[in-house]
Amino acid sequence: MIKNLLGVIDATTYRNELEDLTINRSMAAIPFAGRYRLIDFILSNMVNSGIESVAIFPRYQYRSLMDHLGSGKQWDLNRKRDGLFFFPASDLDLNEEIGSFKQFQNNMDYFLRSTQKYTLIANSYTVCNIDYNMILKRHIEADCDITEVRNLGKSLEMFILETSLLIDLITNHKKTGYLSILDVVRDHRHSLKICDYEYRGYVSVVDSIKKYYTHSMELLQPTVWKQLFLQSDPIYTKVKDEPPTKYTKNGVVKNSIIANGCIIEGHVENSIISRAVKIGKGTIIKNSIIMQKSLIGEDCVLDSVIIDKDVRVESNVKLQGSEISPYVVRKGTIQGALMRS
Repeated sequence: MIKNLLGVIDATTYRNELEDLTINRSMAAIPFAGRYRLIDFILSNMVNSGIESVAIFPRYQYRSLMDHLGSGKQWDLNRKRDGLFFFPASDLDLNEEIGSFKQFQNNMDYFLRSTQKYTLIANSYTVCNIDYNMILKRHIEADCDITEVRNLGKSLEMFILETSLLIDLITNHKKTGYLSILDVVRDHRHSLKICDYEYRGYVSVVDSIKKYYTHSMELLQPTVWKQLFLQSDPIYTKVKDEPPTKYTKNGVVKNSIIANGCIIEGHVENSIISRAVKIGKGTIIKNSIIMQKSLIGEDCVLDSVIIDKDVRVESNVKLQGSEISPYVVRKGTIQGALMRS
């Protein structure tokens, strides 16, 4: 039954609250959990549910997203039929809501040529491990026109509907005034049957720096990690061939996630360290997130800090944030003597 489901990931969303992490990338491409990107979770959920055709609609700073996903090989979507498709926005004058009918209309051929009876529309920044088979089954059994997935009563911005209905909504959106799938769901004046599906598993919606930090730190709890990273339904990502992490005799690691290719010479506690990070001697890192290929010098103290990719922190630097307001260092910058002067 699930092979009748088309996957659509709306990666057009922009949030000012994430500006420090989206200067050079889209929200969908924000690194998460040491070796993943946010989009990996929704895309893996679709693939694990048997969806074989996925369209991604990006808008802002999508080069890194396309580089990360490539042909879709890591998700088994590099196919001769169906597979992974990119439809970048042709203009920036689009509705900000999830599921913009204007952008879908600009790529109408994709929907018209699809053979799948149903379509799943989802955002790119919700972290969960969800089986869409059960949702589609409920959708059909309840004879719904649109099913909205919710968690604790809040919308997860995931919707299932018949592809023919979606095409009709796109084609007639100027007449109806509906700009997006959200507009349709929120309007109670039409005759469509809107159903809710309550998902009870772990969910994190990453749409601000505070939420990014909070939900990242939650991953250090085994109960949360086990709900997200299931052996039966793995989360796929771009594979990079890197050596194992090297821990020197003075290196200390406590309750942390450490990716491949790192060199740990300092003290790391309650933190997430991405690939190819080097942490110098005498440095103490606590409650922090250090992204790929960043270099942390010697005798530094970092607490409640988010370090983006390719950052260099010189020796003897102290960076202090808080749980409510983590200190963020933007991608490719240097923290050092000039900053301290």
